[in-house]
Amino acid sequence: MKTSRLLAFGLCAAMVSACTKSAAPASPTTGVSTLTAPTAASPNDQAQLASLRPTLTVTNSPAGGTGTRTYEFQVSDKNDFSTTSSPGPFPVLARQTGIPEGSGTTSYTPDFDLQPATRLFWRARLVQGTDVSDWTTTRSFNTAIVGYNRPGELYDPLVFGNTIGTIVGSTTFIAGQGIRLNNGAAYVRYQLAQPLSAGEFSLEIAGLHPNGPGAKLKLFEMSDSTNNVYNSPWLFTVQYRGVNGNPDNCISFKMRLADPAFQLEADGNDRSKNVYALDPGRFYFFRAMWNDGFRMIIQNSVGSGTFYDLEYKSTDYFDKRLIPYTPSPHFAYLGGNDELEGPENGSFPGEIVRNVFIGNRPRPASLGSALRAQ
Repeated sequence: MKTSRLLAFGLCAAMVSACTKSAAPASPTTGVSTLTAPTAASPNDQAQLASLRPTLTVTNSPAGGTGTRTYEFQVSDKNDFSTTSSPGPFPVLARQTGIPEGSGTTSYTPDFDLQPATRLFWRARLVQGTDVSDWTTTRSFNTAIVGYNRPGELYDPLVFGNTIGTIVGSTTFIAGQGIRLNNGAAYVRYQLAQPLSAGEFSLEIAGLHPNGPGAKLKLFEMSDSTNNVYNSPWLFTVQYRGVNGNPDNCISFKMRLADPAFQLEADGNDRSKNVYALDPGRFYFFRAMWNDGFRMIIQNSVGSGTFYDLEYKSTDYFDKRLIPYTPSPHFAYLGGNDELEGPENGSFPGEIVRNVFIGNRPRPASLGSALRAQ
């Protein structure tokens, strides 16, 4: 009934052709290079940029050698430049060879948008005839921290006082942290550009504490409308239960598959195993995944410190039937919209949310890395 294996996702096709702007030539070599490496000039290391198409500039190598002088630039989300592909709408790779030397400096600007809110690394070198210099010292920069809502994928950083969603009720933006839902009736709503029958809803949440003021306090939800999620045939909810939570301070979830008879929910045994006194000062990373069921992972930080991992598969229930999750239209909520209409509690009062991803593939590991670098 429960397993630790990852749910399968329909991965987007690799975008190597989109993020590699020239064919990789055979590396020129004459053994020991006689060329001096150029010097990285801008952007400054760890610079926060307002662009997804940064201009990278080097100070030219000293004159010398024979043959035409050109430069090669590389960009990657790994500082060893070992990334090989960029599935999804935004590349994390760029490479350009054959850039003619400029007067004193040489620059490269990608002609496509790089992945937002991401720390990327860059370097460059000189190529002259059959000789090639060493690379410049590796530098990093953060791409613009902006959100997007495209078919198949949504991202909202929430750290700079704005959102691509619709705010309802009393909220406060906390600089560098995210948006706080001030009471149970506050939430943020998104309408996805395209309904997703499989995917991941992941985000960072702080402000959670034991003995919350409600039995079924909502952290995030999905459904097929702006009406009360509790009544939706496509209810999808994650809870950190408070007082009278059966038991108090447990973590739970529920997903309804078109009919109340087809519902996956953490049972009493699993709720009792997952009682936590969460630290309100810590951002926990929640990953809720759905395909042939519901799986949730919670970590102490993005990518590490897993302390919750629970899965319910629809094929373990309902006469072994695979019942897909197919809301249309498809709405997602930070917090919950249940408070005003009842019968359940709404948002966890005081929860702070940032770094929200909803997509038909696993979250890219580097997405949001610029936020962690703040």
